[in-house]
Amino acid sequence: MDNFQNNASLLPILSELEQIIGPSTYELWFKEQTQFSFQNNQLIITIPNATWAEEIQQRFQKTIKDLFFKYFNTDILITYNIVPVQIKPVIPELEIVPKTNISPFDPDHTFDKFIESSSNRFAYKTAQAVVKNLGAKQNNPFVIYSAPGLGKTHLLHAIGNEILKNNPSAKVAYMTGEDFVKEFVEYLFQKTKDDAFRKKYASLDCLLLDDIQFVAGKKDSTKEFFYTFNTLYTTGKQIVLSSDRSPQQLDWDKDTDDRMLSRIKSGIQTEIKRPEVETRIAILRQKRDDLNFIIGDDVLTFIAQGIQTNVRELEAALYTVKLFCDTNEISPSIEIAKEILKDRLVLEDSKPIEINTIKKIVAKRYNVKIEDLSSSRRIQPIVWPRQIAMYLADNLTHLSLLEIGREFNRDHSTIIHARDVVQDKIDKDPFFSADINALISDIKAVDNK
Repeated sequence: MDNFQNNASLLPILSELEQIIGPSTYELWFKEQTQFSFQNNQLIITIPNATWAEEIQQRFQKTIKDLFFKYFNTDILITYNIVPVQIKPVIPELEIVPKTNISPFDPDHTFDKFIESSSNRFAYKTAQAVVKNLGAKQNNPFVIYSAPGLGKTHLLHAIGNEILKNNPSAKVAYMTGEDFVKEFVEYLFQKTKDDAFRKKYASLDCLLLDDIQFVAGKKDSTKEFFYTFNTLYTTGKQIVLSSDRSPQQLDWDKDTDDRMLSRIKSGIQTEIKRPEVETRIAILRQKRDDLNFIIGDDVLTFIAQGIQTNVRELEAALYTVKLFCDTNEISPSIEIAKEILKDRLVLEDSKPIEINTIKKIVAKRYNVKIEDLSSSRRIQPIVWPRQIAMYLADNLTHLSLLEIGREFNRDHSTIIHARDVVQDKIDKDPFFSADINALISDIKAVDNK
């Protein structure tokens, strides 16, 4: 750690700062281009530009001052010293346009190898529609969100692969949100009059941005992404985004929040839910064939029933069984799978949560009729229990948003709104959070009898 200038006592403070904000964030903002100098209760932070200073001030200054108080038992004054970095001239390769793929598409991530099911059907079909009609307003932007490991990245690569298959000269870029932020930070140091960073994105036919949550919440990166988004959108270019939560739940910068959400909601948002057991079996069968692994359907079914989290965990379990069996030159069996996967398997035979049980428990708790939860009545004594029931259905069942919507005679956007409203109250009100936990316990107690 070499970014302190004249006081080795800063080392433990910077070490603890790295632990608090995380190694990747620390490396991005403090590792190389930021220098600290401390004397007479004044901390001078030397950075390459004003944007950098503003970001550090807004995001990290309070934490830095708290750490100095912890170690020196005194309040400090923080000042920022702007010293532009001297950059050698950068000669562009040939022309400032993106290469066909910023990151090569995985050849195994195609539409043919994506297992379609009720948990992902809408996302899968929409992804195919996007390829057939790039930039069409009804599919632009296209946002896929889900918990990790359920197929978002697979679909983004499948879109890229299919576009290039149909048109090899298309300019398609795939990158993660984290890569976008890092590239933008580098651009701040190497900015030239030709504005290469923006020109590169403006020339795309399709931008596939994975894990957009890494961009949200970072003020300058969000603004730059908003500029990129608008440039592509207004010129009829396709934008596909993925996230670990719905766009409404992301921590967008306040200055761009409403505008960003307005643009994103003008297209299609779809959630991928956890795959049901039949889909998990189909995924394992496909992976078995890809690996040329001789393993019976009985063992695959056992693994599929025990690994309920996501596709990534499911495939990892199969790799583990194959490696063990190949190494020991034995044939796979349920007993072997049970032993080597014992720390991963969910072995209890619990029944899936029924949406009717959710309706029944919620209606009883809030003293409303079960049929009111699916009715068109909009009085508050009914609307609030209905939103809670929608939230619980989304969290406790494997039904898609469209399927939940049908159960309540609502569209999927209403389910998203209800879920976000309830989640917000849970986050802010610990007493309400306890009520929700009690409801969940009652629901599980009924369905596990």
